[in-house]
Amino acid sequence: MTIERPASKQPIPDHAKRVFEGVLFDVYQWEQELYDGSTTTFEKLKRPDTVVVFPVLDDGSILLTRQEKPGKEPFLGGAGGRVERDEDVLAAARRELLEETGYEASEFVLVDARQPTSKIDWAVFTFVAKGLRKVSTSNPDAGERIELEPVPFERFLELLTAESFSEPELARRAFEARLDPKKMSAFRRLLGR
Repeated sequence: MTIERPASKQPIPDHAKRVFEGVLFDVYQWEQELYDGSTTTFEKLKRPDTVVVFPVLDDGSILLTRQEKPGKEPFLGGAGGRVERDEDVLAAARRELLEETGYEASEFVLVDARQPTSKIDWAVFTFVAKGLRKVSTSNPDAGERIELEPVPFERFLELLTAESFSEPELARRAFEARLDPKKMSAFRRLLGR
């Protein structure tokens, strides 16, 4: 499966200069001509892309992660993390699913791929994983504490639209599904129900 990276709504131009190289973020700057003919410095961040995986268990429940990270409020969401340098997006989804849940999946369905903000060159790839098989215990990074929490479909719908849920990638679909029975049926099928 070839997965194309979504284009940024405000691409970093070829003549931009990287003025800062960080652990997670790089900063690019360039001179931009404005409508009145004057110029100013534009700036944009760049960071590694990320994957989010929503695993669906055989009983139809969605396996969520309740996570803690140093300096961050605890949150509930999917399994996921950064795509490593030279790593394929699907390989990253498989790796993150295994690391954070101990599961492998026979099927990954790409649900969404987008750049969520114009000021950061960063794509988020959202997957649903089906055909799960438990092969190990979870093995999170040293900076993560993860508890697994299976939730039924109806509860998942509620959580997707809750402010405290950390993964907004499927929220739009959940809102639309609540308003349209055909979209609800499609959303249920997407999650294997």
